Amino acid sequence: MRIATWNVNSLKARLGRVEEWLAYAQPDILCMQETKLADAAFPALTFHALGYETAHHGNGRWNGVAILSRVGLTDPVAGFSGEREDDIVESRFLSATCGGIRVSTVYVPNGRAAGTEHYEAKLAWLEQLRTHLAESCDPETKVAICGDFNIAPDDRDVWDATSAHGATHVSEPERKALTAIKEWGMTDAFRLVYDDDRLFSWWDYRAGDFHQGRGMRIDLILVTKMLAERLRFALIDRNARKGKLPSDHAPLFVDIDV
Repeated sequence: MRIATWNVNSLKARLGRVEEWLAYAQPDILCMQETKLADAAFPALTFHALGYETAHHGNGRWNGVAILSRVGLTDPVAGFSGEREDDIVESRFLSATCGGIRVSTVYVPNGRAAGTEHYEAKLAWLEQLRTHLAESCDPETKVAICGDFNIAPDDRDVWDATSAHGATHVSEPERKALTAIKEWGMTDAFRLVYDDDRLFSWWDYRAGDFHQGRGMRIDLILVTKMLAERLRFALIDRNARKGKLPSDHAPLFVDIDV
């Protein structure tokens, strides 16, 4: 089974690119972030014609997350367990069961700059995610959390840890919050396959960062032990970051022998 994640940075602008990628990459499950669409505007029929069931959570202004699956999609739930209605309007978290795996797509807040209220909100959101896992999931089952975490797990995942986003994305509190999620029972699937540095999934549009190699690995697929033991392959598809009107993120996928 091929599980993928991709921050598409506006599905309306990138729909053709996504259709093209689905045709050649053939993921069984695709988690998307930053669709920037309302639920009513999500192109479910387009994806249905390609063989995918869909679930989407978006308000049409910003953020927005989606799951596409050609191995079944049941029990979609938007937001965290126990969340109040006024908490979920940011449209950052969506889960569904696909092919026997509880899959979540996440778009972690950016945080903007360390020490700001946005940064503190990011840390609080990550704690909500950890609490949701503890209350709603079992690390002994098949669980995958896929998405844009807006955190480079360690220094090898960023071109220059001292100059990235005013220290956000690489700060110790953010990394500790990510570690706490992993300690619940998750493994960074990509790192089971590749140990190298400078393997990035995001590059700023400005100043030729993609071609200059100034990027970060902030898109992750975290899996529980039952899936990690069956991992066969992983790839960040840099080709999808090239060409006309690309997202600033490249898709990441893993192959798991189910």
